Amino acid sequence: MNGLSKGTGKVEIALRWDPGPAGEPPVDLDLVAGTYAADDPYGDPSYVVHFDSRSPDGTIYLNRDSTDGKGFGFDEVMTLELERLDTRYGRVVVGVAIQQRAEDRTFADVTNPGLRIREGYTDLATDDFAGVLGATAATVAEFVRDETGAWEFRAGVHGFEDDPATFTRAMGAPRRS
Repeated sequence: MNGLSKGTGKVEIALRWDPGPAGEPPVDLDLVAGTYAADDPYGDPSYVVHFDSRSPDGTIYLNRDSTDGKGFGFDEVMTLELERLDTRYGRVVVGVAIQQRAEDRTFADVTNPGLRIREGYTDLATDDFAGVLGATAATVAEFVRDETGAWEFRAGVHGFEDDPATFTRAMGAPRRS
């Protein structure tokens, strides 16, 4: 990063998957974002944004929410306006959780999943969850504010084997090697 860079600004996280087989319960993936205080970046999230919610200041919100993967292109889209996020926040972690309804599902049970993280027209990351097929949830992005106040994007898909409620509490914890 050079001295003129303002870091990562407005980011779009997009998720797609194909509907499940006919006659089976719908497959529902959810984008989730946890925001962490600058003075406790690995503690409990200050707030969590997921389906039917948005951040208190409107800087993180769902543009599109799908419960079944039916549609064209990306089924679920979340926007993070990092450049507007208050300085008391120093870290944002974004994840994907598979709703566990009638049966336990992992990414191996999801047909054609895909992820795109984009700033403007630039793709920062793409993934197909092949590295976490046995997981029920995964973190997909981490944004960290540096000492100048600029946001840095850290790519990486890391699997979890938790239910969605447990995942939202654990997704921001330090990763073990």
